[in-house]
Amino acid sequence: MISIMKASKAMTIRLSPEQADALETVANVEDMPVSEVIRAAIHDHIERRKSDPGFQDGLKDRIERARKLLRKP
Repeated sequence: MISIMKASKAMTIRLSPEQADALETVANVEDMPVSEVIRAAIHDHIERRKSDPGFQDGLKDRIERARKLLRKP
């Protein structure tokens, strides 16, 4: 289970009825709040991206573009 941070940011997501039903079923079977299942899925997704070379390349490109923009007079 992902620990809840002291400070948190509320967000809204929209799901299809099928996604909402599946999410509620997973949460029920795992005996977890839906919000915790969502946080765990987001955590797992971010962790996979951190080790994805393609994502890392894209991130480095965006950082470099931002640096160039900041250096422009």
